[in-house]
Amino acid sequence: MSVQMVLLPVFVQIGLTFALLIGMVFARRKTLVSGETKIRDIALGEPNWPKGATQIANCYRNQFELPVLFYVLIALALPLRRADLFIVLMSWVFVVTRFAHAGVFVSSNDLGRRSTVWLAGVLVLLAMWIYFALKLLLLI
Repeated sequence: MSVQMVLLPVFVQIGLTFALLIGMVFARRKTLVSGETKIRDIALGEPNWPKGATQIANCYRNQFELPVLFYVLIALALPLRRADLFIVLMSWVFVVTRFAHAGVFVSSNDLGRRSTVWLAGVLVLLAMWIYFALKLLLLI
């Protein structure tokens, strides 16, 4: 697989992370400008943001949990020349689950749906890691 094909889903995932960061900044700024949140209430990092701003912030923070394992996998698979069609296709499936997870997280925040989509992403990433490990150990 070409480097571009392998890295494109990574760039899309990074784009999601930056979009959530920008969304968080705008949501927080809006609450500060409107007076809904006072500087003194959050100046020392207290979690006193309104629900909507907190949802986006939590979703942004979540991009530094499970996706880190995705980034590590690609960072290893690419130079070791183990990034094949399966890895690329599963990368796209993983990224789609991250978008779905973020969509639920910042909208309805329905924990049942959010957990289901999160688990789907976990299983896809687990399958990718198992495949990569077996391929690296020359078992497949």
